[in-house]
Amino acid sequence: MAELVTTRRDLLMAPMLALPTALLAGTFESRAAAATQVDPSMTIVRLPSEISWETPPGFPPDSVEMAPLWGKTSEAGLYYTLVKWHPGYMSAPHWYVTDRYCVVVSGTWWVASGEDFAAENTVPAPAGTFVRRVAKTPHYDGVKKGGAEPAVIAICGIGPIKLILNDATKPAWREV
Repeated sequence: MAELVTTRRDLLMAPMLALPTALLAGTFESRAAAATQVDPSMTIVRLPSEISWETPPGFPPDSVEMAPLWGKTSEAGLYYTLVKWHPGYMSAPHWYVTDRYCVVVSGTWWVASGEDFAAENTVPAPAGTFVRRVAKTPHYDGVKKGGAEPAVIAICGIGPIKLILNDATKPAWREV
C-alpha cells in the first residue's frame, strides 16, 4: 500500500484548487446571497448614514456631537454612544459616578486627568486606543486646535450618568 505524504504546500494549494469547482457549482454565490439576508430581530445594523448626530445643550455648534447607539445615558442600564469632538474644543474637568469605557474610532483624541484644565498636559489617543475613565476621578479631553479632523469615540457604560463639573461656575467645554 502506498503511503500518503502531505506537505505544507499541498495543504495550502488544496483550497485554491477547489475554488474553481466551487465557483462553477455556485456554492459561493448561494452562500453570499444567504449572508446578505439579515433578520432585524436578530441582528440590528445601522449604517453611518442612519446615525443621527446632535450637539448637546449648552455646547457651541461644531464643538462636540453625540450619537446614541444603544440605551440612554439618562436611564438605568447599559448605554453605548458615539462622541465626536471637533478641533479646537475640549471638555472642562469633570467626572462621573460610574466607569466609562472608550475606544477611539477615528482621529486623535487628546486626554488628561486632573482637576485643573491644561490643554498642554493632554496626551494623544489615536484611532484604536482604549481609554477607561475610572469612576469619580476628574478628567478632560477633546481635540486640540489645528487638529486635522474630529475625533470619534465610542463610549460604553452603565447609566444613568451624571456629569459633575469640577467648577460648575464655568461652561462644560473649553475652546482651545
